[in-house]
Amino acid sequence: MMTNDILALTLSAETILPGDADKAILIGRVWSNAAGGPLPVLYRGGQLHDISAIASTSSALLEIDGIAARLVNEAGPAIGPLEKFLDGSLGALLAPVDLQAVKAAGVTFAGSMLERVIEEFTRGNPAEAANVRARLAPVLGEKLTGLVPGSKEAGEVKALLTEMKLWSQYLEVGIGPDAEIFTKAQPMSSVGSGALAGLHPKSEWNNPEPEVVLAIRSDGQIVGATLGNDVNLRDIEGRSALLLGKAKDNNASCSIGPFIRLFDDTFTLDTVRNLEVSLKVTGEDGFVMDGVSRMNAISRDPADLAGQLLNPNHQYPDGAVLFLGTMFAPVKDRRGPGQGFTHEVGDRVEISAPELGRLVNRMARCADCPPWTFGVGALMRDLAGRGLL
Repeated sequence: MMTNDILALTLSAETILPGDADKAILIGRVWSNAAGGPLPVLYRGGQLHDISAIASTSSALLEIDGIAARLVNEAGPAIGPLEKFLDGSLGALLAPVDLQAVKAAGVTFAGSMLERVIEEFTRGNPAEAANVRARLAPVLGEKLTGLVPGSKEAGEVKALLTEMKLWSQYLEVGIGPDAEIFTKAQPMSSVGSGALAGLHPKSEWNNPEPEVVLAIRSDGQIVGATLGNDVNLRDIEGRSALLLGKAKDNNASCSIGPFIRLFDDTFTLDTVRNLEVSLKVTGEDGFVMDGVSRMNAISRDPADLAGQLLNPNHQYPDGAVLFLGTMFAPVKDRRGPGQGFTHEVGDRVEISAPELGRLVNRMARCADCPPWTFGVGALMRDLAGRGLL
């Protein structure tokens, strides 16, 4: 087990905030030592402001009509500089969501679609990945580029690949009419920027998934966005797609933050459609890997994915957040030739976009991350005790 000193992250406000934080409407959550519980907060001018008088939860806050415009003029009392919640002296920065359902869309980029097919064909064995990639990439890469999911052209490619015995369940959700949307984590279980992120101890082939995460109201309206790490266990999911829950929903395996940026005149859904999301992994072994995921390469529009999540066939009364998927499936060899990338305990993972800031976590085994003990029941008791229900 690693020591707390090794696992500790040193973050600053400058490190994690968007480049134009002075113009952005940034809402989040902190654990307040003074309040003895979580608070929804607004970042403004270096200070965090308690906005629990407007709404006691992040979920309820996003349900308020016109909340972005309201927060321009209504901030609530200042509770201290962001820096003091990053260094632990006043509390801690939490994931900016609470009661919302935490959902994720998979196989939404052609590049990562190929890697999911490789996982399936290798049955989760990283040693076979290079050979399978070399065989499939020339065929699938050419066929998948520019395809619109559910289109006539996509149907023709499906028929051809089926005939070639190359069809896959991942291609079905990648270019078929129905997106893959799954539960990533339970409400209240996500971790924020600066926290440890969890790797299941059974996994030896895994990677970060840097993604944009939409904040969606219960009526389906998309009201903002943040960053997320949909930690992926390639060996476990590759053995069987029925192990998706085991591969995805583990202690501290869902990281979201640092703040939700609400839509306004300067930040819109069109901005999200053109974001560039960067990833950097720095290992204690000296290994460094980085890359960029461009949202304009996504196969399904974010609004379409949100519509497939929340519609007359399925409701989320507390709202939802939706990971939009990633095109970044790392293949850089780490443990040896042909082995591809996998995490090592202690990796520092940075996911960033100039408009959304930086989400930073260090990887640890799930059992070595703080256990999730503060759930919905604890939140209700805490809010009731503070007279906020």
